[in-house]
Amino acid sequence: MRKYRLRVGLDVDDVLYVCNEYALGILRERHGDLPELNINKINSWGAQGNVLDERFAMFSSPEFVASQPLFPGAQKFVRELSKIADVFFVTAVPPACMSARAERLAHDFPEVPTSNIVIGTRKDIMDLDILLDDAAHNISRSRATYPVLLRRPWNTHLSGLLSVNTYDDFIHLAKLVRNSFVEKAPDLSKGGVLCLVGASGTGKTQIASLLTADERFAKPKTTTTRAKRPSEPAGAYRFVSEEEFLRERDAGAFIETTVYSGCYYGTSDAEIAPIVESGRIAVIPIDICGAISMKNLYRSRAMLVFTDRSREGILYDILSRDVPDDDKVRRIMSLEFESRNEELCDLAVRFDDGAAAAAAAIRREIGL
Repeated sequence: MRKYRLRVGLDVDDVLYVCNEYALGILRERHGDLPELNINKINSWGAQGNVLDERFAMFSSPEFVASQPLFPGAQKFVRELSKIADVFFVTAVPPACMSARAERLAHDFPEVPTSNIVIGTRKDIMDLDILLDDAAHNISRSRATYPVLLRRPWNTHLSGLLSVNTYDDFIHLAKLVRNSFVEKAPDLSKGGVLCLVGASGTGKTQIASLLTADERFAKPKTTTTRAKRPSEPAGAYRFVSEEEFLRERDAGAFIETTVYSGCYYGTSDAEIAPIVESGRIAVIPIDICGAISMKNLYRSRAMLVFTDRSREGILYDILSRDVPDDDKVRRIMSLEFESRNEELCDLAVRFDDGAAAAAAAIRREIGL
């Protein structure tokens, strides 16, 4: 077994300490419970052009930094992570807040040496194995081998990036990367979850359709906020309003959620568990964030399959889709990030020889 101490960098604001929601609470006390003062209304970085922008001044206040509450489970998370990794806090605050930030980190996380507190804006020069951050621009510029996005409302529209929803998912990912996490090889002989992970245009939907034609496989119903397409059969998805989706998400109804073209998608264990318990295999085309969540929940009863295809084939498929141009651009720009995910999967299949060949390769691996 290879023993290796990972070098893991953790962003601080909205990763370990509540930042935006804490600021919104202060603004609610100041202005009342305005509709704009909802965490889900912060859908991008930068100015919003409304009362939300008042929160930026707080981020330069030492008093604000010194009083930020910890996210539930943050201290346990860092303790557990410190057992398998050298943890570094990589945080950007104004000079006036540096002492307050360092003192809080040293007090709240005594297992991390104070020499591992790195305060500055140049996260791109940090030589790390893994970086966990909620800011997409830090992820895209990072030199870390595995830059990982922690899902927050302002980054849910991004796809292709290696991402996690929870601290537990990140710990599981870190153990996978370290490659010394002793776990049984996937065994779906008595039911399980098959996650199809890959870029747009790599045949996930076609492969899933071929597999689920066999009664030993089944596709759980996904909840979405998009409108039903005329060509879709009844019951293909569970369609809900955005308000209902967010309410269910915040209540913990979904194992994973993602956003495509401004629409939310979520997978619930209530849909998956009956399939698995019946001895069948739930087939889910899913992004890497959701796949890691599935692996964390179902362990050796989950198999992650990376679907690949020639770049020309992928581009042709994306460009021929009946979706807005900005959606096509996002999918193309995510291709480089998507390719990194193969290393985290149990099996890789190529779509260039067709969906039937890819599906057959999956069946052989499972033993069906």
